[in-house]
Amino acid sequence: MADGILLERAGVPAVSICTDSFVIPARAMAKVYGFPGYEFVTVPHPLASLDQAQLEELAAGVLPAMLRILGPES
Repeated sequence: MADGILLERAGVPAVSICTDSFVIPARAMAKVYGFPGYEFVTVPHPLASLDQAQLEELAAGVLPAMLRILGPES
């Protein structure tokens, strides 16, 4: 989360991704970093047990949300 916020502040478009178990801490971190409206993508927790095909499917599923956050120039 912090990396995405810092990149955005530096003018580099970024999308942070966190698992749904960390949504509350992610929002808190965004608030602490002075970016309370920072939008990020969530994926189901846990990821460690997923195989390559499942990870690719998950990534494909969140790609539209990532592109929406990045904006029309993405």
